[in-house]
Amino acid sequence: MGQRAEVGARGFTLLELLVTLFLIALALGLVAPAISRSTEVVRARAEVAAFSAALRHAREQAITARERRTVVVDAAAHRLTIRAGDDTVALARTLPRRLTVEALSPTGLAVRFEPYGTSSGGAFRLTSGGVSYRVSVDALTGRVRNTRE
Repeated sequence: MGQRAEVGARGFTLLELLVTLFLIALALGLVAPAISRSTEVVRARAEVAAFSAALRHAREQAITARERRTVVVDAAAHRLTIRAGDDTVALARTLPRRLTVEALSPTGLAVRFEPYGTSSGGAFRLTSGGVSYRVSVDALTGRVRNTRE
């Protein structure tokens, strides 16, 4: 006699496989842009944190060395420089090319930190990948803060 197909055979039909693959493709299509956006936000946050850390470092050095420190940002050259009181370069750091820095205060792209903790104050807008942050330096305390815009 011939062989008969089992009635309860296990497996998936072609239609079930196609529906499953379609749902997976749809889910990936919806999730991929969200992952891309969150990556941009994380990258921008890291760049802003590094910028703020350089300002905080200059403040700490001014207080511990008891000597004025000036942070100068050259936006066109993507460079941040910390100068000591005698105008020597204490630290120079290259900023990421994708990061744009603009001054929001009359002091421009420079902030001076005094040995007793105060500063000239200042505010910057940092933009990276469509994400903007405001980094401000309090004139009275010299404290650095950043907020997302």
